Amino acid sequence: MDEHGESNQKILLGITGGIAAYKSAELVRRLQNQSCTVKVVMTAAAEKFIGALTFQALTGEPVYHDMYQSSGDAMEHIELARWADKIIIAPASANFIAKLTHGLADDLLSTLCLAAEVPIYVAPAMNQAMWKNPATQNNISILQQRGIHFLGPDQGQQACGETGPGRLLDPQEIAAQLLTSQQSTQLTTGQRLAGKTVLITAGPTKEAIDPVRFISNHSSGKMAYALAQQALQAGANVKLISGPTSLTPPAKAELHAVESALQMHSAVMQNIQDTDIFIACAAVADYRPATVAANKIKKQADHLSIEMLRNPDILTEVCALKPKPLCIGFAAETENLLENAQKKLNAKNADLIIANAVGKNKEGVSLGFNAENNHAYIISKDHCIDLGSHSKNQLAHQLINHIAEVYEKKHTS
Repeated sequence: MDEHGESNQKILLGITGGIAAYKSAELVRRLQNQSCTVKVVMTAAAEKFIGALTFQALTGEPVYHDMYQSSGDAMEHIELARWADKIIIAPASANFIAKLTHGLADDLLSTLCLAAEVPIYVAPAMNQAMWKNPATQNNISILQQRGIHFLGPDQGQQACGETGPGRLLDPQEIAAQLLTSQQSTQLTTGQRLAGKTVLITAGPTKEAIDPVRFISNHSSGKMAYALAQQALQAGANVKLISGPTSLTPPAKAELHAVESALQMHSAVMQNIQDTDIFIACAAVADYRPATVAANKIKKQADHLSIEMLRNPDILTEVCALKPKPLCIGFAAETENLLENAQKKLNAKNADLIIANAVGKNKEGVSLGFNAENNHAYIISKDHCIDLGSHSKNQLAHQLINHIAEVYEKKHTS
């Protein structure tokens, strides 16, 4: 029995051509560590990057690649499609995604996907320009409408030397998302946020002191951008109001780039109408300089005083709207995490507060701002759920599932 309450799942792993194919070996191990039985199907292109013998040794099963193999009386593509509880394509090339979109069946993997009646998961891996190409994005949109769930991609340095979205999601994250209880399947097959509008604030704000200097914080925007990606995969229309970050926004999100807290406040209030879910993930500056110097302030006195004015509280204003959207806020704390998060929930009349510690955990791993991982809690008036410490992509997956569930209950009760 694994940590999510599922055991002995039969996972069919499809591997397509790309340098990320070497990571599929680690994915096999991750799935086996969760008591899964894994069978592997490789395309001819995949075998150019990694040998079938590797996967035969890891799984103890033959590696399938011949469309015209047969086992007993059943054709191989039918037998494999019926054997699996879930199918995961990792890595999935742009070419294979296109084939899947148009129902092509010219090799074993594409044919069995066409014959499958179980959930299909796709973990893309490709060059950032290929990922952002409108043809690829259109294919992904079509597949999502059919209920196929996308895991990733991640962002960062790519084998080609370029940087951007398109990296294969970490195998540990793929395994975790693939095995995340029933809600993962509901997202895959149900598009739980289809037709809903989700407004997300992201990143830091910059409060100008003079033309050169500003006051800001260490927020990277990674959590909010991951939430935007997961909301899109759940079928939502996403508006992303982002302070300055170095991140590439999800291709399907409607981006509104801002700098200051006042600009973010204005953008939120202009776009809040007809919003179903509001996620205030940005680290908005609480204060701004009362005046902004027209020229660079010169170094003269030993001490410098700057008068500060309080910025508008965006979450509080949205929570006060009638009717209001489902409102989710974030509380990043260095001490008394749960107590302070509960106070914030009550003070702002929010539906949920996502509480996360800032700093390092007991193992010395950085959490919160500008880190890859986080330890989060979901706080509501009725409960506190400890999501544990995970990557921000994995936490975003869990959070969007929970937010979708809360929204459904609110609108069916």
